[in-house]
Amino acid sequence: FTAEGTALAPGGPLRYPATGTVPTPPPAPTRDSYLSDLDWISAANGWGPVERDASNGKSAAGDGPPISFGGTSYPKGLGVHAPSDIAYHLGGAAVRFTSLVGIDDFSAKQSSLGATRAKVYGDGRLLLTTPTLTAAGGPVAVDLDVRGVRVLRLVVEDANNRTSFDHTSWALARVTVS
Repeated sequence: FTAEGTALAPGGPLRYPATGTVPTPPPAPTRDSYLSDLDWISAANGWGPVERDASNGKSAAGDGPPISFGGTSYPKGLGVHAPSDIAYHLGGAAVRFTSLVGIDDFSAKQSSLGATRAKVYGDGRLLLTTPTLTAAGGPVAVDLDVRGVRVLRLVVEDANNRTSFDHTSWALARVTVS
């Protein structure tokens, strides 16, 4: 967009041009979809990038192993490390969001220190806060009504004042459209 502004300055008003861009969100899903197959609006991660269909590994993209909890692997999902925040444009098209969220085996094999809490927001409204997630506690099943939600946010926070070994995965993270 292009605009013009006016500022009051000694000697009279001063006019100045201004330009900017307004980002267009990715398209809303039109069919049942795994979130790892959709483009996100934004993604922030505490260690390395958010991983698609893999656990969060080290600091490079694609360096994480398959997502797994208690020895069971999951082919789809998102691998993150606290603190993380991923936003998706649903455009009001989805009716359900489902996932298993927990401390991934990749982290559990290294240390038992990992402890996080997952939150899900719909249009800025808190829809879910999990209990504290630990490797010993296993993943938590998420099944939420997201009818009418335009923006879905998946947030993972540290739960023990240490951000060590907070590798958390959203296994089978999926939105249902119809």
